[in-house]
Amino acid sequence: MKAQDQATTSPVPGIGVTRHEPRFKFVVDISIRTRSCGVLAGVTVDISESGISAMLKIEVPLAEIVELGFILPIGRVNISAMVRQRDAFRYGFQFIGSDAAQDVIRSTCRQLAVEQSLLREPDVPSD
Repeated sequence: MKAQDQATTSPVPGIGVTRHEPRFKFVVDISIRTRSCGVLAGVTVDISESGISAMLKIEVPLAEIVELGFILPIGRVNISAMVRQRDAFRYGFQFIGSDAAQDVIRSTCRQLAVEQSLLREPDVPSD
């Protein structure tokens, strides 16, 4: 199992999370609308059915509710999320609300699972 698919714990006090969905490499521009910092620009790193991670240049408080905007293969998605993790400039966001947006994200993750599994090298037994 890849390190990014393993269970993680959130550093947000009082909030623990176990990863239930695999993450898929996904790199696009993302906008983050925050109450504390205004609108920020970043670049995503990976996505799962329950959240997305992104690299940001400006610090966003953990546990803040933000509005994310990014482009999926089938169009633009705007969805609310909670800032759950931070590791240097990499932030983890957990999606909240918007069943329609989550359906589009779920569909995209399934598509990425197929595409990325085709790119992996097959396991070759060693002699």
